[in-house]
Amino acid sequence: MKIEQIYTGCLAQGAYYIESNGEVAIIDPLREVQPYVDKAQQQNATIKYIFETHFHADFVSGHVTLAKKTGAPIVYGPNAKPSFEAVIAKDNQAFPLGNITIIALHTPGHTMESTSYLLRDENGKDHALFSGDTLFLGDVGRPDLAQKIGEITVEDLASHLYDSLREKIMPLADDVIVYPAHGAGSACGKNMMKETIDTLGNQKKVNYALRADMSRAEFIKEVTDGLLPPPSYFPDNVKLNKEGYDDVSEVIKRGTTAYLPTEFEVIANETNAIVLDVRHQNDFVKGHIPRSIFIGLDGSFAPWVGALIADIEQPILLVTPEGREEETITRLSRVGFDTTLGYLKGGFNAWKKASKEYDSISSISVETFQKSFNEKLSIFDVRRENEYKSEHVLEAKNTPLDYLNNHLAEFPKDNTFFVHCAGGYRSVIAASILKSRGIHNLINVEGGFKAIKETEIPVSEFVCPTTL
Repeated sequence: MKIEQIYTGCLAQGAYYIESNGEVAIIDPLREVQPYVDKAQQQNATIKYIFETHFHADFVSGHVTLAKKTGAPIVYGPNAKPSFEAVIAKDNQAFPLGNITIIALHTPGHTMESTSYLLRDENGKDHALFSGDTLFLGDVGRPDLAQKIGEITVEDLASHLYDSLREKIMPLADDVIVYPAHGAGSACGKNMMKETIDTLGNQKKVNYALRADMSRAEFIKEVTDGLLPPPSYFPDNVKLNKEGYDDVSEVIKRGTTAYLPTEFEVIANETNAIVLDVRHQNDFVKGHIPRSIFIGLDGSFAPWVGALIADIEQPILLVTPEGREEETITRLSRVGFDTTLGYLKGGFNAWKKASKEYDSISSISVETFQKSFNEKLSIFDVRRENEYKSEHVLEAKNTPLDYLNNHLAEFPKDNTFFVHCAGGYRSVIAASILKSRGIHNLINVEGGFKAIKETEIPVSEFVCPTTL
């Protein structure tokens, strides 16, 4: 038996490759499925099942394409009603795979179709639980992301989740290995651990939602308390996962059209496409196409695209590091952004060589910031609310990047102001958005709060984030 967790850090997502005696099951595959096909072929194995734990909201799964390529059936749990052919498993239905068995455990709560998959080894012993978004490490799935069914409320879903955990998962043996669908950084939970694999026994000790003495009312309150609004692209991803989508190879083919600077400029003006610059933030700061938006490939790229661009139908033109065009289009497609029109041939250097107008961002070192610091400065911290509450520059205002559009009126129209985040990535995203809206009187603080803490600039007393 072979179990491989294929973890994608950008999405904080775990897909799984399970093989036994020449037969393979894939759980929650990414949209680009060829690596799974290649892996099975290398092992002289056949992909027998494609298991989906639920209709994902935060990424587009590869189930539809993988089924077309391999002929393997897509398996969902009870209550799932996809638009394509699929096996809708019954609760506790067994699926033989080589010498092992995978049991579908219906665990509604995150969504009503949510299903965990229990792996029993060749001796019939419970070995591993692929818990989807039902159980994370340190947390459980949010009950507010499901497509609404009738009169069901978030509290109703939380109540279902309480039962699922206590009736289906907590009775399992402590040595069962838990393989969740997401880890820290995913918007599908509130406070996930950085680890991506654990035992159920340890989760019973450390996961607040698995406390044995927890009442239903306490559980509902804790699970629903402090939920931030989900990213606006989530419903669109659910729709794609439920109804189907284009093969990613077609998306890449459409998006890898190279345009010379003048062509690029004309298309941008004629289509109202967003010019998305995915280079490193230091390169963007030095020079970029006016009104372009920065979201760097080497940060949490896809989730920030989804959170900030929101409309998956928005036409996009790319400025990328040379050679990373296809990677960018692929990663956009993972969150449903399939309308890439093309990219700037030769990158930003070609734009400059063509003597096209370009912009830059005023940016200073933390040492320079310290020298000019005083209580009258306008400072904006674009980290998340809990990061800010944990510790912040005393005079700074919190305008989280996720909801920057809600704070536009707070930025000074004339006087210079300073923007920072934790390390310098998000503040450049924020600066690019503000400049695209005509707000240019800003200065980016390089290195962010991590660098600021090493100076004598006064900050608030530290509060452990887990207590917030």
